[in-house]
Amino acid sequence: MFRCGIAYPRCRWIVPLLLLFAIIFDIIAIAATSGWVEDEDAKSHYASMWEQCRGRNQQWDCKSLMEFSWAQAVAALMIIGLIILIIAFIVSCVALCCTLNISLLPLIGVLLIVVAILQIIALIIYPVKFNDLIFEGHYYYTWAYGFGWGATILCIGCSVLFCCLPRYEDELTGLAKTKYIYSSA
Repeated sequence: MFRCGIAYPRCRWIVPLLLLFAIIFDIIAIAATSGWVEDEDAKSHYASMWEQCRGRNQQWDCKSLMEFSWAQAVAALMIIGLIILIIAFIVSCVALCCTLNISLLPLIGVLLIVVAILQIIALIIYPVKFNDLIFEGHYYYTWAYGFGWGATILCIGCSVLFCCLPRYEDELTGLAKTKYIYSSA
């Protein structure tokens, strides 16, 4: 016999784990030195969130992007988003893993929405301003930039979960009877 149902008590561990992955993705995106953008032709130009480098082989001429106000804004938004994400992760561990505190779940959802908004703004400002000021030819956005979007998408998904979980308090505590989606007799 096969039964398929949703095990809500597992959400108490899985959702904070997803936030931990979002933190890791954000750290990778922020700390990446190999660049968020690289040119396609000769691999002679790349830019990270912090600097841009031109050259070939082992001779690179790197300049800081922090002289541009848009780059400072992108760095600030990404770092502030990471800090709020870490706070949301700590609160989620307290609310779900230690004791079940349902009243904190909407607060975590709101924090994650703020993180998503900040990071979406940063991840849109970067390519727009890069194309306006530095763009010369054809460029690809690399995996590091993708990790920034991955963290943002995880924050959006987790914010929806944290906003919806208070409606399933009995299921989270294990007091409700399991409702099976599918049961074969």
